[in-house]
Amino acid sequence: MTKLNAGHIIAALQEEGSIANRLPSYEPRQSQLDLLDLIIRAFNEDALCMAEAGTGVGKSFAYLLPAMHFALANKEKVVISTATITLQQQLYEKDIPLVASAIGEKVKAVLMKGRGNYLCLRRLEDVLNEPPLVDDEYDEVKKINEWAQKNTTGCKSDLSFLPSDFVWSSICSESDLCLGIHCPYKEQCFILALRKTAQSADIIVVNHHLLFADLAARYQGAGYENSVVLPPFNRLIIDEAHTIENAATSFFSAEFGRTGIVKQLGKLYHRRRGNNRGLLIRLISLLPSSADPLDEMADAIEKIRTRAEELDNCALEICGMDGLFRLSPAADESFLKKNLFPYFKSLNKEIKKLTNMIRDLTENFDEEQANDPCVYEIKTIIKRLEGITEICEVFCKYKKHEDDILWMEKHRSSNNSNNWAVFTRTPLDLAPILKDSVFAPNKTVVCVSATLALNDDFSFWASNCGIDSLPKRKVLSGCFPSPFPYSSAVLLAAPKDAPLPDENGYQEFVDKAATDLASVAGGSALVLFTSYQSLTSAFAAAKNELNAQGIRCLKQGDDDRTRLLQDFLSDTKSCLFATDSFWEGVDAPGDTLRLVIICRLPFRTPGDPVFEARREAVQKRGGNPFMELSLPQAVMKFKQGFGRLMRRSADRGVVAVLDGRLLKKTYGQLFLQALPSTKTSFDNFNNNINDVENFLY
Repeated sequence: MTKLNAGHIIAALQEEGSIANRLPSYEPRQSQLDLLDLIIRAFNEDALCMAEAGTGVGKSFAYLLPAMHFALANKEKVVISTATITLQQQLYEKDIPLVASAIGEKVKAVLMKGRGNYLCLRRLEDVLNEPPLVDDEYDEVKKINEWAQKNTTGCKSDLSFLPSDFVWSSICSESDLCLGIHCPYKEQCFILALRKTAQSADIIVVNHHLLFADLAARYQGAGYENSVVLPPFNRLIIDEAHTIENAATSFFSAEFGRTGIVKQLGKLYHRRRGNNRGLLIRLISLLPSSADPLDEMADAIEKIRTRAEELDNCALEICGMDGLFRLSPAADESFLKKNLFPYFKSLNKEIKKLTNMIRDLTENFDEEQANDPCVYEIKTIIKRLEGITEICEVFCKYKKHEDDILWMEKHRSSNNSNNWAVFTRTPLDLAPILKDSVFAPNKTVVCVSATLALNDDFSFWASNCGIDSLPKRKVLSGCFPSPFPYSSAVLLAAPKDAPLPDENGYQEFVDKAATDLASVAGGSALVLFTSYQSLTSAFAAAKNELNAQGIRCLKQGDDDRTRLLQDFLSDTKSCLFATDSFWEGVDAPGDTLRLVIICRLPFRTPGDPVFEARREAVQKRGGNPFMELSLPQAVMKFKQGFGRLMRRSADRGVVAVLDGRLLKKTYGQLFLQALPSTKTSFDNFNNNINDVENFLY
């Protein structure tokens, strides 16, 4: 291995360095240089690395420089994973070209998104030949076909319009529907072309979703020396690393619901405008003319639909008003055996009847028949349906699956008229899986985020991700503070007279306080909640009064997240009331955001099935669930919410916390210690308001 020359690389980010000279008004940041030095060590020493880098440190340059130098010097690929496609695009289109030009060498970088972002030419041809779509949808497909003749990437983001979800899902690439070398379009395949390009790349930019699609397949048996979703690699940088638990959970979990079953059955067979449609019609054309089992299979499909609906109705009733039900050790097993498990068993039985029927029809096919695309797709759907039967069986034997969390949850349609239940199986402990899939197989793994440590201690995150159970691996870590002037640019306000959340009058206090604070700030406010019910109350209390002052009120749930955020960013006198997903990922610099209101400390609400199961596991081994799980998670999320305010060094504003526990409970100090040093207003609310007004104006 050719080791990196730390002095040479660090010089690029110092004054008059090759990157500094390419950026206007560049100022060296010591925290960025220190982070860069740590990452260089991680590459040189084959180490695992945890780095907390505050907003404004410039972490992308700090990891791109060593990644590119290492890839070029050692002819090794470096995979960089980000939390979102937006961050991928920024790295690929802006940061990587700038760093490459500073290095002065040609760096081959490739941007890879999940398969669902790319067009499948074979599926497109199927839809064109047998359009099961209405006229508007078919017009979309024809437009996409014209675009595909000229486009070289096949990526949905390159389209000049946004296709409907139904159309795109009918023609996009899906891993288990891919025919690989048997596909008639393999020479023109966008995915194969992208993978071929990636084979010779120095830097591969992915998102966490795609990364875990690759890692999950390798962990489950595909191996680490072969090309799977990505080419083989053993140098990895994970940006926004605090989100990898959620990304991993989705890939190591399994779920199904009635709507998904109906969708798979519809691909096999459905009637539209009096005509028989679906893969089974094409399958029957491959059979001897004397064989026509369509009626029998259609009847089997209808029985599965009926059983799925019966199970769904039963689950929704059990979920009740809470919308959740976990099969925990405390669950009433006799009730479940009588009222739920029979429906799982009935669905299981009918699915197996259909899959056996189809297998009997195809087992004697010759090679040409077996390689027909419709047969391949049917076999894929059978595998998906069999995955559902496996979940059914696990639910019925839930007491034997202590390492799994099993629960049912009500999902609500947009008009609340067609709710359905989703049945989910999730690993209780992700740490061993993350250890074996991410950290153990790779020589260098660099994890970077603005929130990984609690008061400079990485123990909580390291334990959750399994890094601490690799005693023979070198693990480097460091905290690199933001260079932003928090001590002069931010006021942290917390009312001494705020009620505790479990006291009478708390919600009324929040409703009035949020309105008064947003009014004083003239909008430009993000109001963060931990429950939608509390949000709805505060929004209703504030809307008329703030609107009368020319402040536009926006509420999560009234539009999709992207449009809501765009509306907020485009109007400096707006106020956005939001919950969970807006505690991070909101980048609103300047006058767009001058006030962040945290209504309640972000402890996970009781009833979250995964959280509750993990709390019980901590308690069962004699630990303290509050200190070991609830409190660290809440402090991490609190830091994320606080971090929404300062996005640029010139930003200035107020963070107000309306939860009385911050000042009245001893553990409130842990939340305060997790923040950078700021100006403070810890006084009665009326004095807070005066302090906020004086600070802002």
